Amino acid sequence: MISFPPNSPSPTPAAKLPRHHHDHNKNSNRHVPKAISISSPPPTITTTTTNHETTPLDQNDDAVAAFWDYQFLFISQRKETTQPITLLPVNGAVPPDFPKGTYYLAGPGLFSDDHGSTVHPLDGHGYLKSFHVAAAGEGNKEVQFMAKYVRTEAQMEEHEPETDTWRFTHRGPFSLLKGGRRVGNTKVMKNVANTSVLKWGRRLFCLWEGGDPYQIDHRSLDTVGRFGLIDDGGGGGEKKEKESHDAGGGGVDLWDVAAGVFRMPPKRLLSHYKLDTKRDRLLTLSCNAEDMLMPRNNFTFYEYDSNFKLLQKQEFEIPDRLMIHDWAFTDTHYILFGNRIKIDVLGAIQAVCGLSPMISTLSVDPPSSSTSPIYLLPRFPENDDGGRDWRVPVEAPAPMWLLHVGNAFQTVDESGNAEIRVHAATCSYQWFNFTKLFGYNWRSGKLDPSAMNFAKESEYELLPHLVEVTINLHAADSGSTCDVAPLNQWNKATDFPIINPAFSGDRHRYVYAAACSGSRPTLPHFPFDTVVKMDVEEGSVATWTAPRRTFIGEPIFVPKREEDDGYLLVVEYAVAIQKCYLVILDPKRIGEGDDAIAARLEVPRELNFPLGFHGFWAPDDDDDL
Repeated sequence: MISFPPNSPSPTPAAKLPRHHHDHNKNSNRHVPKAISISSPPPTITTTTTNHETTPLDQNDDAVAAFWDYQFLFISQRKETTQPITLLPVNGAVPPDFPKGTYYLAGPGLFSDDHGSTVHPLDGHGYLKSFHVAAAGEGNKEVQFMAKYVRTEAQMEEHEPETDTWRFTHRGPFSLLKGGRRVGNTKVMKNVANTSVLKWGRRLFCLWEGGDPYQIDHRSLDTVGRFGLIDDGGGGGEKKEKESHDAGGGGVDLWDVAAGVFRMPPKRLLSHYKLDTKRDRLLTLSCNAEDMLMPRNNFTFYEYDSNFKLLQKQEFEIPDRLMIHDWAFTDTHYILFGNRIKIDVLGAIQAVCGLSPMISTLSVDPPSSSTSPIYLLPRFPENDDGGRDWRVPVEAPAPMWLLHVGNAFQTVDESGNAEIRVHAATCSYQWFNFTKLFGYNWRSGKLDPSAMNFAKESEYELLPHLVEVTINLHAADSGSTCDVAPLNQWNKATDFPIINPAFSGDRHRYVYAAACSGSRPTLPHFPFDTVVKMDVEEGSVATWTAPRRTFIGEPIFVPKREEDDGYLLVVEYAVAIQKCYLVILDPKRIGEGDDAIAARLEVPRELNFPLGFHGFWAPDDDDDL
């Protein structure tokens, strides 16, 4: 393992980022993109190339090169678009049979303000990108790109549009700010709407983990406003009032202070949702804000039709302190993997005093045994045979922290017993650390890639990896058995599993995910550079890897007909030349090298954006025409 020093080599004044050439907004030449911890790269990193070729530095993959490559994966982008920009292909062309629609990608856009403060990537303001595939005449297709900030209450408070300057006033749960009042500062939680994106019922939303989603105009990407999906019992609707934390000062509820949930709504909507394509339903999940302090959790599941009519709402109280980020569903159950947390007393004291981020209040709580709880909650209680108590978890024979779910489905085994299978990305409790996610060091305000790469390949089970969890339910004795196995014996660091969305909640054959090839000794496990395709019926694995010194984010499947008939979309982050590319892959040709590439399209350099989180493919409908 390479240890990256917190103080990397200082850049020289002669090393400058490229200047802007396109006037996409009125302040186009006022600011250049900046990474979290730097203002300009060292001279050895600024070599440029054409046609996506590798640079001479690729031959010298040392710790310094890896450190700076990692910094440029999180480069701030202040520029926005006012009109769609047609992306030019550098390889191939958009296939004529590519469906018309839009790929939306959520993620943070800004990490450094103009007053010396930096924030964790998870606290960066939401910066929504859209790639619209449209007809271009004579049977051809083109991709039109747009990018804008989500105008949340916190974003409008922290950004001065006339001068295009920023001053962070909200820490966010993972960050500290330079200067300002720390003790008693209630401006901590800010809804940055940066985690996931969803188009449902002809409405486009950006979601975050601790507040209402924001509705976005799907054509212009302008922010409409907060959308109260759960606060009125499920009817949904735009919220006109400001968030309470914007009122400033006010009285401080010590209960909220200790929990680190300043002015959060009583029920916080999670950023991960599910789509039941068979029933044409949107499924969402919320939990109570105060549960972080209590030895129990209250979860509420909601199911909506395409007009946002609430079809059902179910609440469950689980006698366990859990941190749920993603979850699963089948025709019969909601499925929660029990990521256990605990209150860190010292961390809580430091956080309340403004000496550490609010996330320091919590830490993971490794199970004392070699098992992990999985809660199977009845989705339709009227159909439940009452055979088992849902309050009693199924014990999975592995201490695992769930990261993301690809899919879950239910079958019947040879003995006629109901069997649930879940394909998901998990890691160990030892690897997962609230205060080291993405390698952000809140003391220095810098990124340390070694924090994400500390495990050896031989310690595969510590790293993010794909598993198949099989739960066999025995109605006769109300018991269950559970098995956990590496998915297709794949042993590389892997996350963001996805499937063809048409098979959500149903039996599927193919799983796609982002993985790390391990080709760079200094960045062996993260960031990801490979798309992996798994055939779970045959047990086969095929991969496609991006060019050297290029990283990727979450892949997205664009369906056509059969399960693997369609296209994969993935964004390449060519950090060495500070460019982003939209890559269209043929899923049937994954494993055939660059023959899998149908097209690679270049985002203008001045609109190069940082690593995104979660995306969504929305086919065109009548409202888009």
